[in-house]
Amino acid sequence: MSRYDRALTIFSPDGHLFQVEYAMEAVKKGSTAVGVRGQNAVVLALEKQEAKKLQDTRTVRKICVLDSHLCLVFAGLSADARVLINKARMECQSFRLTMDEPCSVEYISRYIAGIQQKYTQSGGARPFGISTMVAGFDLDNQPHLYMTDPGGTNSEWKANAIGRNYTTVREFLEKHYVANLPTDDAVLLALKALLEVVDSGPKNLEIALMEPGRPMRLLSDEEVGRYVERIEAEKAAAAAAQAEKQRALQAQADAAAPAAPAPAPAPTQPASEPPK
Repeated sequence: MSRYDRALTIFSPDGHLFQVEYAMEAVKKGSTAVGVRGQNAVVLALEKQEAKKLQDTRTVRKICVLDSHLCLVFAGLSADARVLINKARMECQSFRLTMDEPCSVEYISRYIAGIQQKYTQSGGARPFGISTMVAGFDLDNQPHLYMTDPGGTNSEWKANAIGRNYTTVREFLEKHYVANLPTDDAVLLALKALLEVVDSGPKNLEIALMEPGRPMRLLSDEEVGRYVERIEAEKAAAAAAQAEKQRALQAQADAAAPAAPAPAPAPTQPASEPPK
């Protein structure tokens, strides 16, 4: 492998670009992020990293605004993300200035993916070590959720996850996602999926909500806490119902079981004859 992973522009004999795959490994070490597209909203949920004691948390953001109708969440290297986000913001404003209308979600996600792809076939450079999810609304007020990865792939999703343990979260979403979710249900689904791999508590979670005609809104710790309490109450109710069902099944099994036969009486010993 060492012969083929030193240069970005060289394929290995089995068709791999190892530097791109290494960049994807960097993404897998990043914070877990979840995106859910609802009927009238797009929800982005993020595992919030613990800040240093003297650090100003306002300067550490992984959910970023691109335009008044667009936002982005990323997993991977924050320094790489800063460069890519600045390029995307500039393109949003350039498009608005040139076309006199905001760009579509597909356009800006394709632009981001194009930059990422360019860095997979250029000598003297390395791939961006981030994956992104771009959420927003087009002029028809329809919600959209797109994902890009270090290889430059661009695709639209109904719900998706990136970062650490993304496969576990994605499997949960595949089992529980329902089309045209109301906003509250979309937030609950995103939180439930994230809580599969993250410790519960509003301080560990960050939720962004995009709605038509409104800028991105970050939910406060109190709002996130109320959603977490609802999820925990649902889990407790489900556990109690399951326990009650198990007790009922056990009672039915005990009633249907045949009664055990009474033990046979012990044989009586004949009285011993008196000695003659």
